[in-house]
Amino acid sequence: MPEQEQMVAIRVKVNGKEHKLQVEPRLLLVELLRENLDLTGTHIGCDTSYCGACTVLLNGKAVKSCTVLAVHADGGEVLTVEGLAKNGELHPIQKAFGDAYGLQCGYCTPGLLISTYQLLQRNANPSEKDIRKAIAGNTCRCTGYQNVFKAIKAAAKGA
Repeated sequence: MPEQEQMVAIRVKVNGKEHKLQVEPRLLLVELLRENLDLTGTHIGCDTSYCGACTVLLNGKAVKSCTVLAVHADGGEVLTVEGLAKNGELHPIQKAFGDAYGLQCGYCTPGLLISTYQLLQRNANPSEKDIRKAIAGNTCRCTGYQNVFKAIKAAAKGA
């Protein structure tokens, strides 16, 4: 009979809300968000960290949540795409992506939005080179990226 996996107590703040949970040590952060906290905006795309659809901010830094264990977020703060909007109002980055048609199927969009958010927190007036570097870890198979670049530039002007 297989041995029962021991649960680990963690405390994590997600989108400003404190959570105390018991998790398996092997649980991925993306699974914690989607399955335990019902925050399904963070997508699982490739399970290899290539696509970036699972990108979230962990303690202010963009991470691929499909390769981070939930226990590594213990005591930390996570920002997901659901945390961008405030009081029912889209974040300027979300609005810019919609206005500039920076999304199509939307699967990669949460990761792109979070990567853009981190970029604009660090650099309010990014060059195209800065933008390309910031979203290099996010793969989109639908847009061709031109409207993504336009959306990020528009968000920077509005931020």
